Amino acid sequence: MLDQRPPLSSVSDFATWEPVLRLMLAADTDRRAARSARVAGRISQYGTSLAYRGSMSSTTRTAVEDIQRALARGGVQEVAFRAETQPDGRTTLGLVWPSPVVEPALGYPNLGVLVLADGSLAEPWLRRPDPVPGAGPAPSADPELLERTLRERLPDAVGATEEEIAAAEARLGVTLSDELKVLYRVTRVYGGDDEFDLEEPNRAGEAVGCELSGLEHLYSVDAAVRHPGWDHGATHAVNIASDAAVQGLAGSPGWIGFGSNGGDEFAVDLTPGPAGYFGQVILVDHEQSLGAELVADSLTDFVLGRMREERHDRRVDELPAVARVGTGYLETIQAAAHPALEVLAIGAWDGTPFSLAPVTGLPRLRTLTAMPGTLADPLEVAGLTELEFLELGAHEWRVLLDAGAVPRTLKAAAVKVRDQDHLPVVALANEILALWDRPKIVQTLLEGDLGPPA
Repeated sequence: MLDQRPPLSSVSDFATWEPVLRLMLAADTDRRAARSARVAGRISQYGTSLAYRGSMSSTTRTAVEDIQRALARGGVQEVAFRAETQPDGRTTLGLVWPSPVVEPALGYPNLGVLVLADGSLAEPWLRRPDPVPGAGPAPSADPELLERTLRERLPDAVGATEEEIAAAEARLGVTLSDELKVLYRVTRVYGGDDEFDLEEPNRAGEAVGCELSGLEHLYSVDAAVRHPGWDHGATHAVNIASDAAVQGLAGSPGWIGFGSNGGDEFAVDLTPGPAGYFGQVILVDHEQSLGAELVADSLTDFVLGRMREERHDRRVDELPAVARVGTGYLETIQAAAHPALEVLAIGAWDGTPFSLAPVTGLPRLRTLTAMPGTLADPLEVAGLTELEFLELGAHEWRVLLDAGAVPRTLKAAAVKVRDQDHLPVVALANEILALWDRPKIVQTLLEGDLGPPA
């Protein structure tokens, strides 16, 4: 039993959790069939993730609110829990406290992702743009027409000097497109002088067609900022098709954000895809973590309202980079094997467990996720020499740990939890973390009695 815990005595009292556990176990059939029942969830300062049927009673709601208030007083964002209840009511409750080395998982009862290297990102968020020799402006790019249009719309605007534009280029480390330079020669939008017109940003935004940033606020779209975490990010791949106008990256030094629609960011693209144009306008969706949408072939088109109506397919989960095997997907590992394979996800499967032999030694395979019981021999994982993310069931991890065969190339890992793994999974995760000398996850184990099922 682990005694280390944050100073939250009320949360670490089994009685506090009884109403929550009773709610989640109310519709459980396992205990009525003389089997143990298992539940898991999370309570944060501002919300809950609890699986239950029916409505929450006032007693349970009060218990949840008490836990939330205690978390707030202790400065703890959330606590995850997992419990096992025997048919006679004897219950073991594990409280899993937040850890700097664990990224919470999207689903339960999974513990989360173990981050084995500080600041590490999945490979797509480290990808730099591919060079596209010969990429030039679109035929519609017309700096002179753009300047005339903007001066007609903004006759009294104050533009940036050549020195200010050069300073922005030096700060960003890129050469801006001729059209973007024209835009800021007409209006710098923001300035440092005392006589600056506070209404100019509104007029400039109306003239251009978006909420316009000032020259000093231009920025390159940062891939790391868009990283969704390992739980989601490790299973995606960058897809730059030969007919793509926009490279399917998370970010690029050449994606120069210049405005927004109130939520998403417009950028001038200086690193276009094979079928794109230098200086095209793209939309970086805040709900997406990879890729961007082409909205205009040029800034001239954008300002004149000549938007692209056709959208390129931005899917990033197609073969050969990403393959899914299992019921409803590919039925053999051999069908997924390909030199360009980066992500292999093995889902639910009722047939014979799979051998990893067909993908052994593939040069780009960096992610393997496998549902518990789907691998014929977990030790075949050792043949995947480029792995940076691995998600396996508790049994499979046990085999690797006992054999000293956990790949040391990993940057992150996860334990895929089944019912019987609820409580032991933290100890298993700590064994994995220990291989990288990472801090342990703290778990508080509590004992109580909920009595027999009603």
